[in-house]
Amino acid sequence: MEKKINDFIVFCIEIFKEENKLTGQETYELFEKYGVLKYLYDGYDMLHTQGNGWLMNDINEFLKIRGYNIEE
Repeated sequence: MEKKINDFIVFCIEIFKEENKLTGQETYELFEKYGVLKYLYDGYDMLHTQGNGWLMNDINEFLKIRGYNIEE
């Protein structure tokens, strides 16, 4: 199960970095700083069943609530 969760987190990092024109390292550090990694890990059972668009909206909202402004 641990591998599936880790694969899911890597997948989220990859799609987030592409959508926001960040590097993998920048995205990982952002996710770590704002608690997104823990959120994805803890919420895996529900989150991994969602589509890419829904996941990105959810992560963006999670970051926004924690004070991160996503520049567009």
